[in-house]
Amino acid sequence: MRVKKGDEVVVRTGKWAGQRGEVIRAIPTKNQVVLEGINISKRHVKQQGQTVQAGIIDKFMPLPVSAVSLWCKKCDGPTRAGMKTDGDKKVRVCRKCGADL
Repeated sequence: MRVKKGDEVVVRTGKWAGQRGEVIRAIPTKNQVVLEGINISKRHVKQQGQTVQAGIIDKFMPLPVSAVSLWCKKCDGPTRAGMKTDGDKKVRVCRKCGADL
């Protein structure tokens, strides 16, 4: 999985297609990502002592990684990630322009 926390991505399919967001959490075991402000569901929560307030809260639900594409700031568009070795470490690069992601 080449999408990491903090990456900017664009949703390609589904109800949220075309919207961009930042990855809040990556779940590599399930091949899913959670995006900020995208794929929100409402949850009814019961109060638990003094800490949790009762009511309806917004919860960010995960999307499959196959439904999102990385956003290249240099190309200003969606792209696929390639890998390049830079000395000892691997670096993700844009397949269109070759810029680091």
